[in-house]
Amino acid sequence: MKKKLIAGNWKMNGSLAANDLLVRALVAGLPDPSGCDVAVAVPAPYLAQVQALVAGSPLALAAQDVSQHESGAYTGEISAAMLREFGVRYALVGHSERRQYHGETDVHVAVKTQRALAAGLTPIVCVGETLAEREAGHTEAAVRRQLASVIHLNGHCISEVVVAYEPVWAIGTGKTASPEQAQQVHAVLRAQLAAASPRPESIRLLYGGSMNAANAAQLLAQPDIDGGLVGGASLKAEDFQQIIAAAQ
Repeated sequence: MKKKLIAGNWKMNGSLAANDLLVRALVAGLPDPSGCDVAVAVPAPYLAQVQALVAGSPLALAAQDVSQHESGAYTGEISAAMLREFGVRYALVGHSERRQYHGETDVHVAVKTQRALAAGLTPIVCVGETLAEREAGHTEAAVRRQLASVIHLNGHCISEVVVAYEPVWAIGTGKTASPEQAQQVHAVLRAQLAAASPRPESIRLLYGGSMNAANAAQLLAQPDIDGGLVGGASLKAEDFQQIIAAAQ
């Protein structure tokens, strides 16, 4: 049985002092060995600091993005190979905020997934529908389209990715998909991956969208939810630890 994965996404938050307090509290509170895998996706300037803080602990380091290019004249971009040098294990790919604010397309997301895999990183591929798509009954079509692009470019390597379903209307809004709504979409994604992967049982599907200490246990109890991509609650050690405990 695969371990659940709880990944915290700090987004554009943090400071040297706050990071030190938060990561030390998380490391101190993690059981070793842990019953689930835990990671934190931190802003790029803090990768070196957090790499040092998590050294020797079960807490893994994640990046919030990765370039679709290997190297070259791409000012401000960070390659997968660079991230690897900082001990990064996971990289978020295609988060809805990247799609919305930076114009990332399904093709961009697929290429970024490919770059991460080639460098030995585990991409956490984010898919999800907008409120308009959900209200129009297009949820399944939207997430299947987003995932299909990644599957098409990455072929059998799709077994090496993590997929995070994050309904866009539930990110940072306080609204959460009900456990039943989340499970329904996860089941669709599971079936799509099963048709494309030689080892679908190894792929972890995370729920992202205002997962918190109060709703984590119900969401994580669903048969096709293998963990969580946690936003705001990952910035509070006590809340994040409660979510981790629910995944044990």
